[in-house]
This record gives sequence, C-alpha cells and structure tokens, in this order.
Amino acid sequence: MTQQVKRAFKYRFYPSGKQAAELSRTFGCIRFVYNKALEERTRAWYSEQRRMSYMQSSAALTEWKKTEELAFLAEVSSVPLQQALRHLQTAFANFFAKRAKYPRHKSRKRSRASAEYTRSAFTWREGRLTLAKTAEPLDIRWSRPLPEGAEPTTVTVSRDSAGRWFVSLLCQDIITPAPATNTAVGLDAGITSLVALSTGEKIANPRHERRDRARLAKAQRELSRKAKGSANREKARRKVARVHARIADRRRDFLHQLSTRLVRENQTVVIEDLAVRNLLKNGRLARAIADAAWTDLRMMLAYKCAWYGRELVVIDRWFPSSKLCGTCGTVCESLPLHVREWTCDCGVTHDRDVNAAKNILAAGLAVSACGDGVRPQRESSRTGQLSVKQEPQRATAGILRL
Repeated sequence: MTQQVKRAFKYRFYPSGKQAAELSRTFGCIRFVYNKALEERTRAWYSEQRRMSYMQSSAALTEWKKTEELAFLAEVSSVPLQQALRHLQTAFANFFAKRAKYPRHKSRKRSRASAEYTRSAFTWREGRLTLAKTAEPLDIRWSRPLPEGAEPTTVTVSRDSAGRWFVSLLCQDIITPAPATNTAVGLDAGITSLVALSTGEKIANPRHERRDRARLAKAQRELSRKAKGSANREKARRKVARVHARIADRRRDFLHQLSTRLVRENQTVVIEDLAVRNLLKNGRLARAIADAAWTDLRMMLAYKCAWYGRELVVIDRWFPSSKLCGTCGTVCESLPLHVREWTCDCGVTHDRDVNAAKNILAAGLAVSACGDGVRPQRESSRTGQLSVKQEPQRATAGILRL
C-alpha cells in the first residue's frame, strides 16, 4: 500500500553575483534577528520572569524594522526572518520539554548559513525556481528528477563552509513499499569492519577520513601559517573545508548505498542501541568511531524501513551480544576488545563480530515474536546488586522498537 510522505530533494546551484549578494545579506539578517530575539527572551525571563511567545517576537521584529538603525532588515524578504523566529520558538519548546539545552546564539563562523522560504516567498513555474527579492531563477543542477507533478511547499537555501550553495525542495512524494521477503538480518557495528552481518558477511570500513588524512593535515598546516583576518587565510580555510566536505560526501554516499541494500534485501533489520556519544569519550577510538558514523547509518535505516514497509528492531545496549555463545547460551566472563575470536566451554569457536550479529538477530526476532523483552543482567550502580533477577548462565534481551 502506497503512502504519501514529505520528502526533501537537495540540489546544488550556482548563484549569480547579485543572487549571492542578496542571499548573503539574508543570511546575515536571519542570524541577527535570531540572536536579538534570543537576547530579548532571555532578558524578559531574567528581569521580569516573563516568557515571550512567537507572536510577541514577531511584533517586536516589526518594530525593529521601523527604527533607523535596523531599517536594513526591511531590505530582505520577511519570510526567512519569520521562519527564524519560528525556529527559535521550537528551540525553546524543546528546552522546556527537556529535549535540548538552552538555545545558543548563531555564530557567523560556526553556524550553518541557511534561509527557509515558504510558498509565499518563491515562485515555482515550469521547473524554474525564483526566490523573493531576486529577479532571475536559480541555476540549479538537477541531479535527479522531482516526483512527477510535485510542487515544493518549502524551499531552504544554504551555503556550506566550503562555499558551495545548495537548495532543498520539500515536496509530497508517493512511496511504494518494497516487495515482502522472509529474510532477516542482525547487524553488529564495528571499526575494523563497519558492520558484521548475521549471515557471516563483513562490510569493510572505507575509513574515508583516514584516506584523506594526509591531505587534510597539509591543508590545516597551511591554514595555521596564514595571518588571522587575511584573504589568504580565508582561502586556506576554504581549502580545509573542501577536504572535510569531500570526506563527508563520500561517507554519506557509502552509508546510503549500504542502508538501501539492507532494507531492500531484508524484511527485518536488528541493530544495537549504541551510546555513541559516550563511546566518543574514548580518546584512542574517538576518531575512528566518528569516521564510522554509526548514528547516521541507524538514522538512514530507521526512515527507510518506515518508508518501504520493513521492521527495524533495536535491542538494548546492555545485551551481551559479543560475550554470549550462540550455541549453548553461556556468557563469557571477560572478553577484551583485542580478542577477535574465542572458544566457548562447549567447544565452539566464535568470530567475535559474526557471533555478536547472530545473537543480535536472535534477540530481535525473539522479542519481535513475543512483543516484549527483559533487560539484561547487570549490577545497580548504587547498591552493587543485580538489578534484574535472571538465570546466571543465560542472557535475555531488552529492546527498543522503532
């Protein structure tokens, strides 16, 4: 059964000199409005114990435009400025719901330069896109076609740190579920192998950052020699940014191909709920873990499974997938990271990663069939006692279902 989803299609475009100048002014005004509204809301709370709403911030923006020193805000399209206030409202809503930290100011150097245009601020005619305050349509490179008959409802223009311009078109798209299959696969994420599959296959880690590490180091050395504030330093900064962009683009393309293949071939995909943020605190492995991008792979699997009618099962991070013997169910007491193969008391020799993938699959299928799970055996951090009463020789899995 087909389903309609909102889907963003991102393309690169090449603005003219006038378009680039207008968009750069718009980016600056958006950053200014966001920061000033954040300051006003912070001041209102700490001085008057009063919360400001989006409507109050919008009314304040209107008053700012009438002043002589802020009259430049009226020179750009008003829609991206209003969208910036909506984004600030969302940031505060997430903060009060304890889903995020307190909103921070947008930095000229660190923040992504972007502007969001709703339907009233752009013209879409015969496949040509023209933004408000610009006279000519954007020169877009259509690397893939839009859905037939689709019209964008929201357009987001952005410029990355390497100076490349992108436009993202949000459209309604019809997704057809993939043909049903009876296969299922368990995934064990790693560094030597990006993922090990329960079928015994290991997907090699491309190590995109390591492959370009020498080029990146050279560009960074050149950047460090340039005088701050000089034009040559800006050129060197963009050279570093281009190397980073090259690494990120290759990594993203590889993960898209891998996740699409896994979703197409399997009805059920089972993965672990890894705490990547905590793993990045390991100084020796942080660089390799960041290069593997496990979080991005999980995100891609999640929305692609939802689109194509697949099931994604996420088992508890404390499930001892590597230490558990898939044959007899015995849990090994200690298994250091450097041990890649181990032999159980029952005489079976396991490849650490493949065995973990098989155990992950078995745990996911068991819970998928039963509809519930049990958290694995571990000690309470306060009492030192077992937090869950279980059989001492076997482990069961708790899962999160997406």
